[in-house]
Order: sequence, then C-alpha cells, then structure tokens
Amino acid sequence: MSHELRAMKNVTITLDPETARWARMEAARRNTSVSRLVGEMLAEYRQRESRSKQAAQRFFSRPAARISGQGESYPDRASLYDRPVLR
Repeated sequence: MSHELRAMKNVTITLDPETARWARMEAARRNTSVSRLVGEMLAEYRQRESRSKQAAQRFFSRPAARISGQGESYPDRASLYDRPVLR
C-alpha cells in the first residue's frame, strides 16, 4: 500500500450563511469535511478548465478546412444549413 504525501495549503474563504449551511450539509452527506469538499470541488474545476483549454488548443492547432474548391464560390447559407431560401 502506498501513501502519497502532499504539502497542503490552508486558505480562508468567506461564504454567505446559506452557502455555508449547504456546504456543511453536503460535506456531512458525503461523510467528509467542508475543507475537503471545497478542495475537491476546486480540483475538479481546475481539471475541467485544463481539459477545456487542451481541447481548444488541439482544435485551433489543426489546419483550416476549405469549404470551396479553387476558384469556386463559397456555398450559400441555405445549403450550409439545409434550409429553404426565403425570398
């Protein structure tokens, strides 16, 4: 069995009474502390943000796709969205 030791930092947060009450109840429901609950929520948010940034970097690093051939005009809006042209 391996144990991971990490240096933890203490922070102070300020919550409105309703949010503090919810946090205490949610922590109790999960059988954990408010501190650990908030830490896990922030870690999850950080990971989600990181994945989102990585996905955006992958998307924007790809070459642009041509939607018309050389010398051809671009498709009109109706054909792009498969809608009838209203006139």
